Amino acid sequence: MTKLTHLDDSGAAHMVDVSEKAYTVREAVAEGYIAMSAEALVAIRDGSAKKGDVLATARIAGIMAAKKTAELIPLCHPLMLSKVSVDFQLEDDGIRATALVRLTGQTGVEMEAMTSVSIALLTIYDMGKALDKGMTISGVRLLSKSGGKSGDWKLDEHRT
Repeated sequence: MTKLTHLDDSGAAHMVDVSEKAYTVREAVAEGYIAMSAEALVAIRDGSAKKGDVLATARIAGIMAAKKTAELIPLCHPLMLSKVSVDFQLEDDGIRATALVRLTGQTGVEMEAMTSVSIALLTIYDMGKALDKGMTISGVRLLSKSGGKSGDWKLDEHRT
């Protein structure tokens, strides 16, 4: 079994020491989905939601969330990110959010990408809940990561 990196030999939680790791370009892409009513989707698409431009606000929230990940996830390192992008794809019954996070550093950015997507989706919910309180967030997952000692990884497309 692989040893968990955030536990020391006695089983206590600790922040991983990355000081000996090489600086490499590291990138992660994550996605998530929010299902909603046709009414909510139309309002968000058309920019007619009462709270304003939902997707622009959610994009900013996702970018801010990536930058604040170390404040939210206890053992994450504070990172100097070089790129965060959040994109949305309107689908038949909801919106897919995708976040890409990049840096040149000593640790990966998977948590930043997943935090970005999660907060972007929560922002969509917050701004659209007057139209549909039953919106459902699902499928938040890492799609790919590159860089670092463990190399590149991509989600198996056949995985459910």
